[in-house]
Amino acid sequence: MAQKPSKPEIVYSCYHQVSRGGEQFVQDHVLSYHVAGTLIVNDGNQEHRFEEGDIRFVKRNQLGKFVKHPPEGGVFKSVSIIIDQETLRNLSIEHGYTASKHHTADAIFKIAPHPLVKPFMDSLLPYENLPSEETSSLLALKVKEAVLLLLRSEPPLKDILFDFTEPGKIDLEAYMLQHYQFNVGLPRFAYLTGRSLATFKRDFEKVFHTSPGNWLLQKRLQEAHYLIKEKGNKPSDVYLEVGFEDLSHFSYAFKNAYGVAPSKI
Repeated sequence: MAQKPSKPEIVYSCYHQVSRGGEQFVQDHVLSYHVAGTLIVNDGNQEHRFEEGDIRFVKRNQLGKFVKHPPEGGVFKSVSIIIDQETLRNLSIEHGYTASKHHTADAIFKIAPHPLVKPFMDSLLPYENLPSEETSSLLALKVKEAVLLLLRSEPPLKDILFDFTEPGKIDLEAYMLQHYQFNVGLPRFAYLTGRSLATFKRDFEKVFHTSPGNWLLQKRLQEAHYLIKEKGNKPSDVYLEVGFEDLSHFSYAFKNAYGVAPSKI
């Protein structure tokens, strides 16, 4: 399934209270600077923790759950730059950059301290208060600058940044068991496992002997039941964690499956 083309963008996050949820699917590479507070990210394989001053890189085509904790008496704040594929393809043509081998890096990782990278991220902060029409032309230059700085500070990133291949066909059972809690649609799961939607559904039923929609619902409810009954978690904390969009839908589905509202467990 082809992805819609994206554009370079600077994203600012600012929260006074704990924020759960965040992006479920990261389409493009993202370079982020953690200004204040604590960020917990779960990519389905492991949990990552970032503190004030950390600079992180998120590879494209990843699933991730973000929990943002503001510092005591303060505000959570971060700034991120989206590194779009068009910019990378143009740089590849202009400078001859290519991926020389397949990369095996984690989906999300910290960028090692470098005297040029932090000042660059600091330079993005003033853009937050400027109208978008005043920043669009400058933004394209900032994204190019980000890529060139990354190549200087972390040369192995070349094999990640300039790998333009789409996700290949992978083990469907292993992937779904690791990522069923992410609230994304079947077309997204199909794409990330290297399949068309039709092939994904056909392969899924061969592996799990039921439809993807039915399996996802039952798997998420089973996990929610365990977290509420065995771990003592609140339904209001659980529903997002297991992949539901809203509390009312979760409560309805839970009662349908177990005959009792989640708040009564």
